[in-house]
Amino acid sequence: MNYTEINNNDIIFFQNQIGEDYVFVDKQSLIDYSHDETEDLKFPPHIVLKPCNTDHIALIMKYCNERMIAITPCGARTGLSGGSLPIMGGIALSMENFSSIIDIDENNLQATVEPGVINQIFRDEVESKGLFYPPDPASKGSSFLGGNLAENSGGPKALKYGVTKDYVLNLEVVLPTGEIIWTGANVLKNSTGYDLTSLMVGSEGTLGIITKIVFKLIPLPTKDISMLVPFKSAKKACEAVSAVFIKGITPSALEFIERDAIDWTLKYTDINMNIDDDIQAHLLIEVDGDDMEKLFSDCEKISEIMYDYECGDILLADSKEQKDRLWKMRRLVGEAVKSNSIYKEEDTVVPRAELPTLLVGVKEIGKKYGFKSVCYGHAGDGNLHINIIKGEMSDYDWNNELSKGIREIFKLTKELGGTISGEHGIGLVQKPYLDIVFSEKEINLQKGIKALFDPNNILNPGKIFN
Repeated sequence: MNYTEINNNDIIFFQNQIGEDYVFVDKQSLIDYSHDETEDLKFPPHIVLKPCNTDHIALIMKYCNERMIAITPCGARTGLSGGSLPIMGGIALSMENFSSIIDIDENNLQATVEPGVINQIFRDEVESKGLFYPPDPASKGSSFLGGNLAENSGGPKALKYGVTKDYVLNLEVVLPTGEIIWTGANVLKNSTGYDLTSLMVGSEGTLGIITKIVFKLIPLPTKDISMLVPFKSAKKACEAVSAVFIKGITPSALEFIERDAIDWTLKYTDINMNIDDDIQAHLLIEVDGDDMEKLFSDCEKISEIMYDYECGDILLADSKEQKDRLWKMRRLVGEAVKSNSIYKEEDTVVPRAELPTLLVGVKEIGKKYGFKSVCYGHAGDGNLHINIIKGEMSDYDWNNELSKGIREIFKLTKELGGTISGEHGIGLVQKPYLDIVFSEKEINLQKGIKALFDPNNILNPGKIFN
């Protein structure tokens, strides 16, 4: 599809309509908005717009739809699948000025916010009122809530409390054609027509621009305990995961971290931790609630299960300092791996009982194609992040053969009843593998939805589908 290039008349139009202070064409801005956290990919836009209100976005969308100008929405640009890369040039539409927590309704346990609010800031504000918004991606200190919605983000606490979509009641959305709609209602039950709210969550900025979000909140758990459990076998660690749930215990988080991931993270940070040479993996487990006696009882039961799978000495962290240290280590794993080597991160998810088979398969595929992998992730819900390390692979093999190995990993994932992305999205980099999980008919149905919302394909073009 041919898109219209931005010209001086377009720039003047935007300056007049939304204000010169919100229109950027300088070189540094174009560089800054050319990338997210996806590998080393860079696609500069022709112009960066930072509108401040919904009417401005509606005006921008209508103008671009009429003139066939590509628009790529972006937030904090922490994504890992290339979802906010302006691959067609055009406009990078930043939502950073939509940064207000509009209302926290303590009577109805709801909050209305704008999409440019940082996840952690929102969570802290809600918790100050004794309420809880559980979704907590690793990037919670920097990622925007709008980006979390675009990818249907999860995080460690998704295991017990669910992912982003489970807390979205209603959305104000600007369509690619410029109309402003609300997708639902501010109620806990709604069977009125198609569920446009759920359709919008996880659509990766391809169907509309979210300008307001109404969240459901829950009461804040007041107590928690974390456990770090070492294993001599990564496979045994994965096998232990399913056993916890079979015994009737639901932790608030259950994370898997391979040895290399911890070693690289300890080098990357100021965290001190002694790990025996024969330890190959850890499980980081958290339980939460309001009854400390019950939490200790759950920890005892979990410990018994862990010892059945040949774990080492368990560290029980019940002080804030100990817990913060463990979770800081876990949240920095991705950054540590990225700083250590050229890599690609894949975001697989399988039924949790299949996690050991997936892990073994990933290692076997790595041997076949000559790459090393460092794995970690949300083991409790079967979500394994596979970091493929270039290491000693030749440039040729990295650029030409690696995709075959990734395809085998995704085929194995599908065979085990899983899929190719749990929380990072398809975006740009996973498009070539979509045929593994969807038939041609299923892909065409989704393309039809895209065409209905965005008939001229101006909004985040080139993402999810070719």
